[in-house]
Amino acid sequence: MERPEAYAAQPTSANKLREVAALFKLRLTSLVVLSAVLGYLFGVEKGGFLWSELLLLALAGTLVTGASNALNQVIEVNEDGLMKRTADRPLVREALAVNEAVVVALLAGLAGIVLLWVVFGPLTAVLGFLSLFMYVALYTPLKKKGPWSVLVGAFPGAFPPMLGFVAATGQFGLGPGLCFAVQFMWQFPHFWAIAWVLHEDYKKAGYHLLPSEGGQDRYSAFLILLYTLFVIPVGALPWVFGLTGPVSAMVATAAGLLMLVPAFRLYRTLDKADARKLMFASFIHLPVVQIAYVLDRL
Repeated sequence: MERPEAYAAQPTSANKLREVAALFKLRLTSLVVLSAVLGYLFGVEKGGFLWSELLLLALAGTLVTGASNALNQVIEVNEDGLMKRTADRPLVREALAVNEAVVVALLAGLAGIVLLWVVFGPLTAVLGFLSLFMYVALYTPLKKKGPWSVLVGAFPGAFPPMLGFVAATGQFGLGPGLCFAVQFMWQFPHFWAIAWVLHEDYKKAGYHLLPSEGGQDRYSAFLILLYTLFVIPVGALPWVFGLTGPVSAMVATAAGLLMLVPAFRLYRTLDKADARKLMFASFIHLPVVQIAYVLDRL
C-alpha cells in the first residue's frame, strides 16, 4: 500500500504527532477519560477536590486509553484495511510503521500506569493495567470469535468510572462497584447499536458482534431492547443505596427512557435508522447520568 504523497514527501514532526493522535483515537479517548474524571468527582469527599489530581488523572487516563487503542490497531491492522470506517487509520495508510506504534503505545501505557501508581496508589494503577490488558489481550482477539467478545469487552469498558472513584478514595467499596455496574450495563445496548449500524462493514473483516447468529434480526433487536430496559433500574442504584439523592435517579430514569424509545422502535422496524438513534441516545445518556450523580452529592 502506497503512502499518501504528503506524508511520503514531508514526514515532519507535526505530521507524526497528528498520526499519533489519530492512533490514540483522542476523541473517543476523551469520552473514556471524562467517565473516569466524573467517577473521581463522584467519589471525592466535599472539600477534597484537587485540580492537580484531576488533571493528572486525565493525563494518565489519556495515556492508558490511547495505548489500548493503539495496540488494538496494531493487532487489527489487516482487518482495519478491509472496512470503510477504519481504512483511513494511520497504520493502514502506513503513515506510521507498526514498530513505531508499538513503541509509542508501550511507552504511553507504562507512563500512564506509573503515574496512576505514584499519584493515586497501587490499587488505581492495577485497575489501569487490567483495563489495558483485558482490552488488548482478551477483547481484541475475541472479536473474530463471536458475540461473546462484547461481554468480555464490557469489563474493561466499565473500569473508568470505577477507577476514578478508587483514585478519589484509595479503596474499593460500594461506590466503585455501582459506578462499574452502571457503565457495564449501559455498554450492551450502546455497543450493539453501533454493531447494528456497522454490521455490513464489520462482516468484511470477519467480525460478528450482534448477539444473534442471524445478525440484524428480531432476536438481536429483542436483546437490545431487553438490555436497554435493564439500564433504567441499574441507573437508579446509587440512589437506592443512599449514595445520591432522588434527583439523580429521576435523571437516570429519564435518560434511560431516552434510549428505550429508539430501542423499542428498532425491535418493531429492524431499521438501521432506529439503531443509529439508539446509538446517539446512548452517547448522551452516560455523561448526563454521571454528571447528575456528581451534582446530586454536592
